[in-house]
Amino acid sequence: TKDPSPQSACARASSEPRCPKHHPGCRLSSCPTHLPVARDTATLSSYTPRRLSSDKLQRRPATYPLSVCDRCLRAAIYDLRSSSSNPRTDTRPAMATDVHKKTDAAIPGPAPNAGLARKPSDPHPAGRVKHGRLMQIFRGVTFGIYFATCCAAIFITQLLGGWLYWVNRELYYAYMALTKQSFALTTTAMTHLWGPARIRISGDASVAGQIRKTPAGTVQFDFPERLILIANHQIYTDWLYLWWVAYANEPGMHGHFYIILKESLKYIPLVGWGMMFYGFIFMSRKMATDRPRLAHRLNKLKEHQHVGPDGKKTLDPMWLLLFPEGTNLAANGRRKSAAWAEKTGLKDPEHVLLPRSTGMFFCLSELKGTLEYVYDCTVAYEGIPRGKFGEQYFSLVSTYFQGRPPKSVNFYWRRYRVADMPLHDQKEFDAWVRERWYEKDALMEEYISTGRFPPSKDLEGGYVETEVRLRSLWELSQVYVVVGAVGLVFRMLAKTMQRWMGS
Repeated sequence: TKDPSPQSACARASSEPRCPKHHPGCRLSSCPTHLPVARDTATLSSYTPRRLSSDKLQRRPATYPLSVCDRCLRAAIYDLRSSSSNPRTDTRPAMATDVHKKTDAAIPGPAPNAGLARKPSDPHPAGRVKHGRLMQIFRGVTFGIYFATCCAAIFITQLLGGWLYWVNRELYYAYMALTKQSFALTTTAMTHLWGPARIRISGDASVAGQIRKTPAGTVQFDFPERLILIANHQIYTDWLYLWWVAYANEPGMHGHFYIILKESLKYIPLVGWGMMFYGFIFMSRKMATDRPRLAHRLNKLKEHQHVGPDGKKTLDPMWLLLFPEGTNLAANGRRKSAAWAEKTGLKDPEHVLLPRSTGMFFCLSELKGTLEYVYDCTVAYEGIPRGKFGEQYFSLVSTYFQGRPPKSVNFYWRRYRVADMPLHDQKEFDAWVRERWYEKDALMEEYISTGRFPPSKDLEGGYVETEVRLRSLWELSQVYVVVGAVGLVFRMLAKTMQRWMGS
């Protein structure tokens, strides 16, 4: 319960009008240790700050302003404990022991309206845990069974169609696109059933008319069939929500979604093996090693063709997802980004990481001429406090087992023409990407300050709000169609053989 700072709350209050960056919003000018202590006030006894064990704290009734954060409140409580040897009987005023001298002045009554008007909300952006321990275990077990059986069915389906690669490449890639659709359906249904999330969408004038709400209350995107999608990386599940965007597109692009991932992920049983069938690009983050394999995969993406309804050959659809930051926003990445900004003399953004443009430059250079636009999505999760990171709140356990998914996932879309990008010079391109990320940082600042991204001028109300869900749960049957059909064929063959042997 001891405050980690060497100074007490009062000392900090005398030297700083507000808290330092690690807990902004707390007004130290209303330091709780300067407020009167009243034995007949039950405010503190009904409130225990987070990470402060009430059974270990000899609490003393006091009044505290709403504008004081938990860290300063813990410091104040520690000062109250330290200011007297017997907190239950001592009548001396509570002062910071390392700054003020103890006196025997009478304790004044509580200041009117100085106490907490309401009990502070749960520190988690999604509120309190909604499920008890047994229900969490049940949800975890059912989640594991569902995800494992779906992944196994998809992987078996991939194995059953693997031989097509040596017979007909066009048919093989179309078949694998169906299995990729199945995984997108799996994750979309998984999110709807275990971690329902509301999506709030807007964009600038470059995407006007491409985002609209359907009569059924869902969203429909009209993005092109071939594009590169870039986004800031907030938490590990960003890709899941962006893959759902491909599902909500018209025509659906969830079977033609490609992600650049770190190499270690391909060794995950079933999931990693399936991603290799999907043609995902795995990177070791060493460009000397990655360049040949990246060139190989990109070459396939710009050469695969199919015969369209008009009988003409066209390039296969492709949505290639890139996270130029290279990792999700977390304490370690934040430190590295700040260190790099200081070393290079660049401005350090507050809400995003400095992007790495090398991989994106290589992809655009290789795919130039096969796509027209890069779509940029700025992602924000509701309720994450300033200076905190999404991974601290929205883990697998909290999102899918405890019933605490993000209250809303917010997208702000922009579009850039590839022909207008400075692909002739990598340094100019690096500066161009960095400028886009500074704009993202400004968008994130607006979101944190107001709770909204800028509205779309072409949308009624400025936003489209919907949920991550399937149009129909019957779509999920696609996951098991091939495995079920093969199983029925084998069952029929087995019965036929039994009859033949019996006769």
